[in-house]
Amino acid sequence: MNPFYAEILRSIEHELDRSRQTFLLSNHYDQLDKQRTFIDTLLQLGADGVIMSPAIDTPASDIIMAEENGLPAVLIARDVEDAHVPVFRGDDAYGTALATNHLISLGHKRIAMVGGTDQTSTGRDRYQGYVNAMEAAGLEVMPSWRVPGPRTKQGGFEAAAQFLALKDKPTAACCWNDLVAIGLMNGIARAGLVPGVDISVTGYDDLEEAQIATPALTTVWNGQREVGRRAASALLDKLNGQTVRPSQELIKPELHVRQSTGRPVERS
Repeated sequence: MNPFYAEILRSIEHELDRSRQTFLLSNHYDQLDKQRTFIDTLLQLGADGVIMSPAIDTPASDIIMAEENGLPAVLIARDVEDAHVPVFRGDDAYGTALATNHLISLGHKRIAMVGGTDQTSTGRDRYQGYVNAMEAAGLEVMPSWRVPGPRTKQGGFEAAAQFLALKDKPTAACCWNDLVAIGLMNGIARAGLVPGVDISVTGYDDLEEAQIATPALTTVWNGQREVGRRAASALLDKLNGQTVRPSQELIKPELHVRQSTGRPVERS
């Protein structure tokens, strides 16, 4: 449902096509039972392997069970502690620090973090990157400046009211992903302010939509296509009997500066 995963899937499909492998797709919507049902189905069908972005609260035992029953696993975008399988994802802490440092370089000192959840490694790492950048610059990290939860455009739009009502009036928002950022900008505009002028906004993932948003979104490219390519390649290597280390491989993100960020403007 998130275009971020569609871009990963495109690369996975391309890599598997080269080996004449077909795939089945299941959206678990972060529902653990739904994910378990799909894994059971794959086992019953005798599938060769599985590439997973694990649902919230996935225990390592679920992944180990799949492996022990002949279903090699590779993880993308999120990791699961003690699963001991290959993981391919962007360096989320580094990437969010890039976005936060960009805002700081423009003169922002009161920066909110909007979206995400501590229930996933992605959410934890992106928030930690924000905290690291703020602390390294000697800036205070106010708990009230974190607006957790939103992960969609609708969520970002609805979070705009909470963001605009924050007591200390942050001049910028570092958003958990592009969808949240675009929704937040729409909410800011609905309130009569100009995103990128009155309030700076950064996103994360650099979706195609980020370039054509109004204003064009400053965001962090997270290596989606490379994540998909490497994950599929690793799974194929495992199926061919090659040794694949059960380690985490982080793709280095890049900051793409566009129109949604500028110098801080104080609101009355």
